[in-house]
Amino acid sequence: MMDKVSTFLRESVNEMRYKVTWPKYRDLQNSSVLVLVASVILALFIGIVDYSLENLMEWFYSAF
Repeated sequence: MMDKVSTFLRESVNEMRYKVTWPKYRDLQNSSVLVLVASVILALFIGIVDYSLENLMEWFYSAF
């Protein structure tokens, strides 16, 4: 049992070192900025929709 665990760990470390292609730091920065901008845009869109629906529902309920 322990032999299988140690083999798994050894192979996992080997794969992470030699077979995984890690992104360059600059690519990581660009991706992070892209995710940040997309998150802000999505948050603004959801906020505008929420505000609009809130006002619509207030208007609708005040009519009755």
